[in-house]
Amino acid sequence: MRKLKLIEHISLDGVIQVSGDDGDFPYRDWTAPYRTPAGRDALLAAHGERFDLLLGRRTYGSWSGYWPKAPSSPMADRLNAATKFIATHRPESLEWGPFEGVGPDIVEDIGRVKSQDGPDLILSGSSTLTSTLLEHGLADEVILVVYPVLLGTGKRFFAEGTPARSFELVSTNAMPSGIILSTYKVAEPLKAG
Repeated sequence: MRKLKLIEHISLDGVIQVSGDDGDFPYRDWTAPYRTPAGRDALLAAHGERFDLLLGRRTYGSWSGYWPKAPSSPMADRLNAATKFIATHRPESLEWGPFEGVGPDIVEDIGRVKSQDGPDLILSGSSTLTSTLLEHGLADEVILVVYPVLLGTGKRFFAEGTPARSFELVSTNAMPSGIILSTYKVAEPLKAG
């Protein structure tokens, strides 16, 4: 059975948006000033040598415009080689492969993909899938790459109404640039009271 990891670049106030899909987001590529070789190596280690991707349609569209043309690098090579499982109603529009469209029943189809043999699945971006994955017990780990910035606006990692849940800290790694990479194992639903 595959493990499903949620990996997000996130501001201190929970924003994961890095570009303006609607043209209104003022902080395009706010992560760039903090990128270092140490951070890149930690992020590569978090992904693993081999992995497949689980992406929402908008994240797939954004990434497919960049990564296939990116210069060869460990991250570009791994992303391009990964099978992309895409949550979409229009699989005929997919081009960046290898890929497979995830059908209309997201929970059932992602459960099927997880039950197959293969490398870990990585979800990055695709914030609309995050709450569903956690609600239905499909996510195994959450890896947060936390940047020392407050953005005040933008798409948040967890949507309003995401089910309450506890997490267990697995590891944390502080970078000289101020980034903190923390890995959490998904634990039990949080009990009220």
